[in-house]
Amino acid sequence: MFSAHTIGLNSLISDPISVVSSPSQLTDMLPRHEFTVLIPAQNEETSIGSKVLIAASYADRVLVLDKGSTDRTMEVAALGGARVIPVSGEEEALLNVLYKASLDSELVVLIYPECMQDIDLLSHVLEPLRQGFDLSVGSWPCRISYEQETIMLFNGKSTFKEKIGFLAITSNSLQKISSGKERPSFKSLLSAAKVGGLKVNYLSFDVDPMFRKLESTRIGVVVPAYNEELLIGETLNGIPEYVDRIYVIDDGSTDRTGEVVQKFVDPRIVYLRHEVNKGVGAGIISGYKLALKDEIDIVAVMAGDNQMDPVQLPRLIFPIIEGKADYTKGNRLLTDDFMTGMSRWRSFGNLLLSFITKIGSGYWQIMDPQNGYTAISKQALETIDLDSIYPYYGYCNDLLIKLNAFGMRVLDVVMPARYGREKSTIRYGKYIRKVGPMIFRGFLWRLRVKYTVLDFHPLVLFYFLGMLALPLSVLLGMWGALQTLLQNPLPSYYPLLGFLVLGTGLQMLLFGMLFDMQVEKKKNERIGLAR
Repeated sequence: MFSAHTIGLNSLISDPISVVSSPSQLTDMLPRHEFTVLIPAQNEETSIGSKVLIAASYADRVLVLDKGSTDRTMEVAALGGARVIPVSGEEEALLNVLYKASLDSELVVLIYPECMQDIDLLSHVLEPLRQGFDLSVGSWPCRISYEQETIMLFNGKSTFKEKIGFLAITSNSLQKISSGKERPSFKSLLSAAKVGGLKVNYLSFDVDPMFRKLESTRIGVVVPAYNEELLIGETLNGIPEYVDRIYVIDDGSTDRTGEVVQKFVDPRIVYLRHEVNKGVGAGIISGYKLALKDEIDIVAVMAGDNQMDPVQLPRLIFPIIEGKADYTKGNRLLTDDFMTGMSRWRSFGNLLLSFITKIGSGYWQIMDPQNGYTAISKQALETIDLDSIYPYYGYCNDLLIKLNAFGMRVLDVVMPARYGREKSTIRYGKYIRKVGPMIFRGFLWRLRVKYTVLDFHPLVLFYFLGMLALPLSVLLGMWGALQTLLQNPLPSYYPLLGFLVLGTGLQMLLFGMLFDMQVEKKKNERIGLAR
């Protein structure tokens, strides 16, 4: 698969503007053809100029096909030296122009507009023609919304749809497959080429134009590690090249973890050792502090046990780059398929912690709070008090509470679980007993800071009354049961009183939760519109 970061061809250099500046230079790559590039466009005033200039560095002629623009797209294209041709319809109109252009051109290239934005990859589509192919097609995965992606994954469907981005074909080849009684449609062009015996080369670009933004974003990865000498090497080897800094925090390991890390010849690695084991949360916080000193824009966390798939990292980073989130985290609990490899007890523990954390943090849409595969913006790190974060495994729950109190947007990124040779040391019974009280304290802190200090909302009263009424109903029930055992008479209204207090307490808590959900929803809508 080709990648915008890894493609490198000896015969075609990736900077076409500086390398291919005239038709005479083009003939060194391809036979001596008159070369036409077609660019369909509609309302692309800001980008059409650069596309035309880059295309002109390859071709003798650039045709911009106007699909009904209402801005200055065609004026800019003409100023760039392109010939503007109005077209009506969609696929059929593009195909007609393609056939007409082939009548006076030896080579025709169509740059399909819907999915392909990176015209710079044109060189990789042309290379196969230099090697003797008749037709070369480059496809592109179309981006979809995060909401649609979640629905598709839940239904077991692929979230990536490939459409043609580039199509390059020699004139003789196009005339050959269109010489029959019926000219093939655009969709059947590839099939007709194969039936006609043409040599077809298919390129699938596995990244989209957003990956270009990685080059202008400083990205760091924190790797907390404790006794991971067997897996830390695999983890570091898998971290992508676009990551600028790798902060390995050795949390007092007693094995060769530090030795393995320090043997790596990678200038991106920053190694820090805790002399005593402080907990995974403390290790991550140490990494966050180092990233802030280096002015890293986005910081991800990938544990040293190689449990976090590097392929999923861009899906955590892009929502932050696009301004849709301040903090992203993995979610393995969407479907049973995604929980493959997770024990039933571990799944139950995660679901229970998810419910508790929803209430404690105020992020009612999140699941799988224990998922440590996360990414966070520099702004979010600068806002929260890092020294106050819980230092052990409950750090992720505590961090969500802190983020919500200060109005940060959190987004779940659905992804499958990945388990290998690592062994989890979490014991969920003990873990919940330890983390549960911490979440409750954090919940009370969040209500105080968010709804009384920074702002005021009456939902705190509902929560307060509910937390008083429920324990009171329990005490009333215990007292009534005790009096019954002692055969002491109780007033006839006593059972009704207990149920009334219990119902009132539940109602108050539900009202508090409802108002909490509404505040979070309105905040997301307001920030989403503002940004």
